Amino acid sequence: MKPRTATREQPVVIGLGEALWDLLPAGPQLGGAPANFAYHAHALGARAQVITRVGDDDYGREIIRRFESMGLDVGAVELDDAAPTGTVTVALSGNGIPEYTIHEKVAWDRIAATPVALAAVRAADAVCFGSLAQRSAASRDAIQSLLAATPPDALRIFDINLRQHFYGREIIERSLQLANVVKLNDSELPVLAQMFGLDGLLRQQIESLARDFHLRVVALTRGAEGSLLFQSGRWSEQPAGQVEVQDTVGAGDAFTAALCLGLLRGMDLAVMHAAASRIAAHVCGCVGATPDLPAPLRQQFVNWC
Repeated sequence: MKPRTATREQPVVIGLGEALWDLLPAGPQLGGAPANFAYHAHALGARAQVITRVGDDDYGREIIRRFESMGLDVGAVELDDAAPTGTVTVALSGNGIPEYTIHEKVAWDRIAATPVALAAVRAADAVCFGSLAQRSAASRDAIQSLLAATPPDALRIFDINLRQHFYGREIIERSLQLANVVKLNDSELPVLAQMFGLDGLLRQQIESLARDFHLRVVALTRGAEGSLLFQSGRWSEQPAGQVEVQDTVGAGDAFTAALCLGLLRGMDLAVMHAAASRIAAHVCGCVGATPDLPAPLRQQFVNWC
């Protein structure tokens, strides 16, 4: 099927999964990969929303308030009166790489495919999801049902995000089958290579992944080594942006958001890749996952589109 190119001035983009607080050494920061993705997609010109579940508590109400202040649609944010809002303890290594302790039995483990959520995904140009929010059966069933309800030509971006022990072959394989774009990092590719028998060198493994799961695009981020994009037999390679790293939390989500908007706008592969790399580098130079995106950088992205 022909890939979707957004015809609306503002494409509709959804982050599907966990919304939580990253408890960083400097204090709580709003996080969760789908929420980070939606924030950056909105900053780059999308009409973005998050489908998630938060507790009916102070942390949950603050998430909703923050989403509203960011310009995100909160209509599909569910409130849970029994489970607390999700939190993650984050410790940073000497080079700014985060180490996560993800707390369990929280609200986003109970996401539901509500009528509001179903209506949202049926109108979406792109939905981004990961593996973490599928750790519970309830959220897994809901997320997979919502993905199945998206328009056939919508982008379904699987930003793998393997965390702790919260994944397995069944979740990864089904997610790859539901996706048409995959983003992963250099620690996740070897896991998938072993899981699915992807032989050969790095590029051969990526080509095999794309072929076996009928993926339109595979994006590999490699930290200080830069990134690779593979699209329909074409390759693009970018070095890492030059920046004084504060922390890398959210940089991959910003990269994915730029990739999503670039694909929806029909950007050239190399131009899209350069834009995504520059935006991710900016996030690395800031504290937290959702820093302001400077107006010149936003405008440059618009111009590239």
